[in-house]
Amino acid sequence: MENHNVFAGAFVDRNGERRKDPDWIETAAASDESRFLPVWNDKSLIGGDPLRAILLTRAQAENLIHDPDELIFLGLYRDQPAFAFAIDAGPDEPLAEFGEFQDLRFVGTVLPADEANLVAHGRALVIWHRNQLFCGICGSSTRPQAGGNTRQCVNDDCARVIFPRVDPAIIVLVSDGDRCLLGRQASWPESRYSTIAGFVEPGESLEDAVRREVYEETNVHVGNVRYHSSQPWPFPSSLMLGFVAEATSKEIVRNDGELEDAQWFTRKELRSGYPKLPFKISIARRLIDDWIDG
Repeated sequence: MENHNVFAGAFVDRNGERRKDPDWIETAAASDESRFLPVWNDKSLIGGDPLRAILLTRAQAENLIHDPDELIFLGLYRDQPAFAFAIDAGPDEPLAEFGEFQDLRFVGTVLPADEANLVAHGRALVIWHRNQLFCGICGSSTRPQAGGNTRQCVNDDCARVIFPRVDPAIIVLVSDGDRCLLGRQASWPESRYSTIAGFVEPGESLEDAVRREVYEETNVHVGNVRYHSSQPWPFPSSLMLGFVAEATSKEIVRNDGELEDAQWFTRKELRSGYPKLPFKISIARRLIDDWIDG
C-alpha cells in the first residue's frame, strides 16, 4: 500500500454521479445502512480502545439531524453511504455515551488511515458550509446542493453555484546536500523548527511559489525543485503540496520578517533532539524524516 500522509488516501468512493440524484440521496440519508459522522465545535467524535472514529447509525443520529437537507454526502465508505453533519455548538458536549469530541490535530495519527481520511473530509466540508451561508456576489442566502457538495444562491437572478474552497500551499525541504534549511515562527513552542511553507499566489506555478517563499523568508535561492507528496490539511481548508529543493546559495536573511529564526541543520543535529521537530501528523515531519533517512 502507498505510504500516505495523514488524512490522505482514496479510501472513500466519492460517487460524484450520486450527488446529482436527489432521490438517491434522500433514500440513502434515511437508510439504516448509512453511517453519519457528527462534527461539534469543529471536533470529531472519537471513542474506543484503541481509538476509532465513531460513525452513527441513522437511529443514533436522528435527534441531532434537524434538517436532512443539511446532510453532506461524503461517498461510499466501506460500501456504505456516509454523511457528515454539524451539531450546533454549545457548552454541553453531546453523544458522551459513544465517545468524546476531540481535535483532529491530536488524534489524526492514532486513527486508522481510512478513518482519518473520512473524518478530515467531513470536518472540512462542515466548516466550509458554515462559512458560505451567503452569496458573495449578491448577498442572498445560499442552500446546499449536490448532496451538500456545493451551495447555490437562492436568488433566481443570480443562482451562483459555490464549490468547496481548497487553499493550495507549498511546503519544502531545502537542502545543500549535507544540511537542510528550517525556520521557526515566534508563536511556536520554544526550539521548534520546521520546513518553509506558504500559500500559492494567483498566477504562480507551484515551482515558482517554492522559490519565492524560500527567498522571501530566508534569502536562500533554490535551483532544482522536485515534487514529493501532498496532504489535505483541514484546518480549515489547505492542501499542502510537498517539495524538496536544492539550495544554490547559503546566506540566510529573514527578508519578510515572518520567521523569528532560520538555520541550517545537519542530519546529526536533527537526530540529537535539537531542534524540536514538527508533529508526526504533518507532511513537514515526513519531509524532514525522509531527508534524514536519505
